[in-house]
Amino acid sequence: MRHNKNFNHLGRKSGHRKAMLSNMAASLILHKRIETTVAKAKAVQQFVEPLVTKSKEDTTHSRRVVFSYLKQKEAVTELFRTVAPKIAERPGGYTRILKTGFRLGDGADMCIIELVDFNDAYTFGKVASAEEAKPKTRRSRKSAAKKTDAVEDATVVEEKKSAAKAKAPKSVAVKGAAAPKAVKKTNVGKKM
Repeated sequence: MRHNKNFNHLGRKSGHRKAMLSNMAASLILHKRIETTVAKAKAVQQFVEPLVTKSKEDTTHSRRVVFSYLKQKEAVTELFRTVAPKIAERPGGYTRILKTGFRLGDGADMCIIELVDFNDAYTFGKVASAEEAKPKTRRSRKSAAKKTDAVEDATVVEEKKSAAKAKAPKSVAVKGAAAPKAVKKTNVGKKM
């Protein structure tokens, strides 16, 4: 009997289940959305939301606790660098489950689980760029200044080219030279 056992075992032993949830949570953090079954998505939601809450406080202890669950350095880094600053104001509910229908092979109920603040369709214009989330250093300021100069130079070059193109047809019309005919290529005489 399973009295008062109130979480989904997902048809797996505990080691397999923990590894699967850890991998799915890391994929969710890295890719911001994953497609899975509804049962697994609900289990991942319960697994990842406390970790996201833990990431709001960026200390060595919280990083180590999160790493003990996720077991992937890249996912921990992504969580603390990009996800945590974006969800700092949100009191909870960091993920959303959107049902997508049934899987063709076995009829399993499928869904997409995603991080709420990373879907541009639902954020209603509150889009924060990746540059705002990065810490400001001397290097990033210098590179940003160089990028803006390059854009200004590019617009000036385009204006000069467009002015040159506008003058070119007039000079051809004045000279009255006929345009060369296009040569049609054929395969005659070539070995196949």
